Amino acid sequence: MRDLYQRQRRMRALRKAALQRRVIAVLDVGTSKIACLILRFDGPERFMGTDGVGSMAGQSAFRVIGAATTRARGMRHGEVVNMAEAERAIRTAIQSAQKMAETRVDHAITCFSGARPRSYGLEGSVELHGQQVGDMDIGRVLAACDEPDYGDGREVLHAQPVNFSIDHRSGLADPRGQAGTRLSTDLHVLTVEGQSIDNLLTCIERCDLELAGLASSSYVSAVSSLVEDEQELGAACIDMGGGSTGVSIFYRGHMIGADAVRLGGEHVTGDISMGLQVPWAQAERIKTKHGGTTATGMDDREMIEIGGDSGDWEKDRRRVSRAELIGIMRPRLEEILEEVRARLDAAGFEYMPSQQIVLTGGGSQIPGLEGLASRILGQQVRLGRPLRVAGLPQATTGPAFSSAVGLALFAAHPQDEWWDFDVPAESVPSRSLRRAVKWFKDNW
Repeated sequence: MRDLYQRQRRMRALRKAALQRRVIAVLDVGTSKIACLILRFDGPERFMGTDGVGSMAGQSAFRVIGAATTRARGMRHGEVVNMAEAERAIRTAIQSAQKMAETRVDHAITCFSGARPRSYGLEGSVELHGQQVGDMDIGRVLAACDEPDYGDGREVLHAQPVNFSIDHRSGLADPRGQAGTRLSTDLHVLTVEGQSIDNLLTCIERCDLELAGLASSSYVSAVSSLVEDEQELGAACIDMGGGSTGVSIFYRGHMIGADAVRLGGEHVTGDISMGLQVPWAQAERIKTKHGGTTATGMDDREMIEIGGDSGDWEKDRRRVSRAELIGIMRPRLEEILEEVRARLDAAGFEYMPSQQIVLTGGGSQIPGLEGLASRILGQQVRLGRPLRVAGLPQATTGPAFSSAVGLALFAAHPQDEWWDFDVPAESVPSRSLRRAVKWFKDNW
């Protein structure tokens, strides 16, 4: 843990240096695609009144000057499985974005969806020596937490203080400057497998980039997809990617839980490919153009041309009904949503005062998925799109780019984390995710 703590401290310093140079890249490394946005920070006075929306949109701080996407290679379940292929795909996306921006970038902030995330809710308390709370006091209260048993080979990716209390006054976002005798904190810690991080960092460093930040795609997707009221009252963001589906829970404006299901849109495509005996690329096209979740009487009569170039006249002219296609897709989508429900139940999501669920990510664009999710999850469900930011191309405004846009907002408005203060890296306490969510709800 000491290694990642020091690495995160270095990333923080690099991010400050990159923002002073006014240009930085954000890199969303997914299973099916790799997206790169290049941001230029030109100060708040330049872009006043542009097309950004919301206080978190960051439109007054940056503009997107370059954007590119490419098919991901060497990735599975959001993790690197082929270093050479992954490096080639990342380099392609970065070079294309630099060409559009007509500038070179040396620093990048990246997010990823794999590495089996696991959440812990922590608490600590210290006596105040001075009359007012300062950075040193916050560092001491974060260090007052006990070290958790989070397993061998796991590293802390996010460590965010989500609540502070002074004496009996709770719900403080930033206690600095306030007076009191005892300071307490609630900390959310997200851990991931360390080897997955090391592999991703190696690929990015081979592309002649210095890593200035690292984030979970579940977190940044929610930042761009959840509106302020949903983040405050309680909501879950379901980020349906190609190889995995991320789950993040927000309450009082902070992420208090995260998990992932190792199933995504590519598994649906694989079922279509096997069920219809067509190549993968053709199955993806059929899913995108004709896919759905609920068959009607008209779908029995709507025929889909399978096509092909195998040389077999009969096979290349096959047709299937849309109802048959939906019959192949629906069981896999139900399986994904059932796994999501199990994660939410394990986290104690039913204890939240508001139980809004937002679907985002490329896999959420299947017609009818919103209704299917509402029936399985039993909650209010809506489809989420990322906030608009200045300069973002129209082609990158869909749900598939929630992580990339959220990462840009994360770069412009980072939340204070454990390594932003003088905290010894040996102390982080442990609590199960279910107890964490219930504890936050009961004590706030």
